[in-house]
This record gives sequence, structure tokens and C-alpha cells, in this order.
Amino acid sequence: MSECAVILAGGQARRMGGGDKGRLMLGDQSLIQRVIDRITPQVDSLVLNANGDLSRFEDLGLPIVPDSVDGFPGPLAGVLAGMDWAAEQGHEWLISVAADTPSFPLDLVQRLASGDTPVVLAATPDPERGRLPQPTFGRWQVALRDDLRAALNDGVRKIRQWTQAQGESLVLFGEDDFFNINTPEDLAWAEQHLK
Repeated sequence: MSECAVILAGGQARRMGGGDKGRLMLGDQSLIQRVIDRITPQVDSLVLNANGDLSRFEDLGLPIVPDSVDGFPGPLAGVLAGMDWAAEQGHEWLISVAADTPSFPLDLVQRLASGDTPVVLAATPDPERGRLPQPTFGRWQVALRDDLRAALNDGVRKIRQWTQAQGESLVLFGEDDFFNINTPEDLAWAEQHLK
């Protein structure tokens, strides 16, 4: 079964002071290049979700799709853009990964495929709640895209508000598998620990 993935890079990076978070350097590579290098061996095709002037990502050599819903509605809009692209390519499923999470598991796609629901999200152990969903890392049935479009147009913004209505399942990964970089302090920590 062929797999395709979308890299979610359409956010505004407010906690980082704006700009393209994925372009920040971690060691000798940008965050987004690290994400590309990790996901590429796991899938057959890859698309980037970004907004604004898309030409700024042309050097990555990937197809680029913007949100189809206005107003920066968040990661669900990026998932929808990826789903629409995946449907055009004839894929039944879409994997989503975040552009600011440079060390997600090398077997992410394989493990997410073990779920048997229309939406499968990655999760990490949480001492208080048991499992903490990592909702930008998921496997999405492309056939849900019209339902997702309607939800976004109705004002749904929280990923799990929509995924729980689809009967989501969670696949448990390791505690530090989805360390994401939201602030300058996170980037400094990553410089120390992710080499």
C-alpha cells in the first residue's frame, strides 16, 4: 500500500517571533530538512502545506499546497490541504507530520498504520492522563475530507474536537518522540540534546 504525507508548515510561529519556524537551523540542517529526511524513506510521496508566498519553499523541491480555508484556522486546514492533494494523487490515506518536530520516530508511518479507525493519532505517555495525543502526527482517511472541510467552515479549530467525532484511535510512542520547537528556549535545548 502506497503512503503519502503532508508536512504541516502553515502556521504563524507566534511564540518564535513569526517567520518560518521550519527554516530555523538545528546544527547544520534546517528543522524542515530534518523532517523531510525522516519522513521521505517512510512514504512514496510528500507534499508541503504552507501559506503566504509559496515561492520561498521552492528550493525544497516539493509540491506545495496552501490552506483552502481562509484566516489561518490551524493544523486541521493543513491536513485538509494535504487530503485534497492526496485525493488528486489517488491515495486513500494521508500521514501528517509537523515541520517543527525534527526527531519523530523512523517507524512512524508503519506504527500509525496499525490503527484501524478513520483517524489514527500518535500519543505519548502522560503521568496524569495516561496518553497525551500528538495531533499533528496522524493517519487520516482521505475520504473524510468533505466532512473536515464542512467542520472547518463551521468554525471547528481544535483537532481533537473533530478527530474524536470520527472515532479516532491513539498509538502510543515514546515520551520524547515528538519534542517540538516552539520557542527560542526549545531550540537551544534541541541543540544540546538532539545531536
